Amino acid sequence: MDNLVGMKDHKDVMGSGNLFGFEKWLVCKQMIRLGSPPVRLAVGSGSAAYSPPGRAVGSVRVRDRKTLLQLAIHPELCFGDAYSEGRIEVQGDLIEVLRSVFACMAKAHTGGRLSTSSAGFLGRPRLNTLCRSRRNIHHHYDIGNDFYRLWLDDRMQYTCAYFPSPDATLEEAQVAKMDHVCRKLMLRPGERVVEAGCGWGGLALHMAKRYGVTVTAYNISGEQIKCARERAKTEGLDDRVEYIEDDYRSIQGTYDVFVSVGMLEHVGAGHYRELGRVIDRSLKEGGRGLIHSIGRNRAELMNAWIERRIFPGSYCPTPREMMEIFEPLGFSVLDVENLRLHYARTLEHWLERFEQAKDRIATMFDEKFIRTWRLYLAGSVAAFAAGHLQLFQVVFARPDKNDLPWTRAHLYAAAGGSRTGHARL
Repeated sequence: MDNLVGMKDHKDVMGSGNLFGFEKWLVCKQMIRLGSPPVRLAVGSGSAAYSPPGRAVGSVRVRDRKTLLQLAIHPELCFGDAYSEGRIEVQGDLIEVLRSVFACMAKAHTGGRLSTSSAGFLGRPRLNTLCRSRRNIHHHYDIGNDFYRLWLDDRMQYTCAYFPSPDATLEEAQVAKMDHVCRKLMLRPGERVVEAGCGWGGLALHMAKRYGVTVTAYNISGEQIKCARERAKTEGLDDRVEYIEDDYRSIQGTYDVFVSVGMLEHVGAGHYRELGRVIDRSLKEGGRGLIHSIGRNRAELMNAWIERRIFPGSYCPTPREMMEIFEPLGFSVLDVENLRLHYARTLEHWLERFEQAKDRIATMFDEKFIRTWRLYLAGSVAAFAAGHLQLFQVVFARPDKNDLPWTRAHLYAAAGGSRTGHARL
C-alpha cells in the first residue's frame, strides 16, 4: 500500500530546503540511534538529509524545521501527530517502512523505543481507577458502532483472529479464534462462564450457542453493551447470556470458567494482583480460565502516541508480569501460546477493509482521523510482524485440577482435516 500524505508544495515552507549543519547532524544522530534503518529522510523540499547504507525501502519527508526539532524532543508523540496532520509524509509501503524501523530498533537494543526522558514520561499510562477506566475505554470504543462495522468482521470481533490456514477469510478466522478459545477452556454444557471485557458480545453468544453454557459478561463501554444486548435478543440467547455494564472489579457470583479476551491491555500492571483476586473469588473449586492479551518480550512503556491518542491507560505486559495475576493466588499455568503472526494477519485484513471504506469514514469524521487510524493499524501490523509486539493466550486453573487432557489433540481435532499451514507475511 503506497501512502503520500500532505506536502503538495514544499517550496513555500522550506525555501531552498538546505539544512543547517546542526540540523543535519541531528537527523543523522536520530537515525543512527534507530539502528540505521533502510529509510531515507528529508526535510522540506531539500535532498535527503539521511540516506541508508544500502537500498532504501521508502522515504520519510518532514515538512519543516519546526517539526524536525519536535521529533528530536518528543519523537514518538510528534511522529504520530505530524503524520496525522500531514506534516510528515511516507513514500513507499507504510507497513514496510515502519516494520524496518521497528526491526532496526530492536537490533540496536533501544528496547523498541525512541527513548528520551520526555518520551518515557509521555508514554506512562494513565491511571485505571474505576472512574478513569471508563473515560479511557470511552475514548476508543465509544466512537460509534457504525464506524467499526465498516471494517471488522460480521461478528464485530476486535481482537486477534486465529487462521487455521494462511488464506482463511477474516470471518473464518474469527470463528476459528472463538472455537480455539472454547476448546482451550474445555467448555461443557450447563457450565457457568464469566467474561471480563466482552467487546460487542460475539464470544459470549458463540459460547452459549455452540457450547451450551450460560455467560455473564462485563464491559464498561456503553456502545458495545447496547449492541451486544440487541444481538442477544435477536438471536434468542438473552436468557442464556447476560451483559452487564460494569467494571471487571465488580464481578459477582461464582463460575466454572473465567475468560478475558483483549481486556488485560486496559487493566494496568498495577492492578494485576487485584484482577487475580477477582478471578480467585469468582472461580469455583476445579475452575479454570483463559486470558488473551497483547504483550511484549520485555517490559517497557507504551508508545507515547498510542497511549495519548489511541488507547489511553493501555499497557502490554510480558509473560513475567502476567504471572502477577496467577502466582499470588497459587493458580497453575497450563498452556501459553503466542499468536503474534495471527495478529499481524488480522490487522492486515482490518487495514485493507479500512482503506476500502475510507470515503464513508471521511463523511463520519475527517481526513486527520483517517490518517490517524491508518497509522495506528499499519503501525500495529509492522509491530507484530517485527516481533515488537506479541499476542499471548494463557490458560490457567486451580492447582489441584487433574481432569486435564494428556495431549493438545483436543485443540485441533475440530479444526478440520487439511486446513493447516504456517502463517506468512
